[in-house]
Amino acid sequence: MKITKDMLIGDVLDMDQSLAEYFFAIGMHCLGCPASRGESIEAACAVHGTDCEKLLEKLNAHIGN
Repeated sequence: MKITKDMLIGDVLDMDQSLAEYFFAIGMHCLGCPASRGESIEAACAVHGTDCEKLLEKLNAHIGN
């Protein structure tokens, strides 16, 4: 399955918890709170001033896509 910008952070972490390191690296340290788990990757990147496409490339490379 390919990770997309519309996917919820919680769903992505449920797929593979080791992906958390990529979120931590861009300043998303509140991954355990319900609000962040229900946020889309695109929305989280906007809040944290991160390039969503670059994050998606890293996440998908990690899972082999």
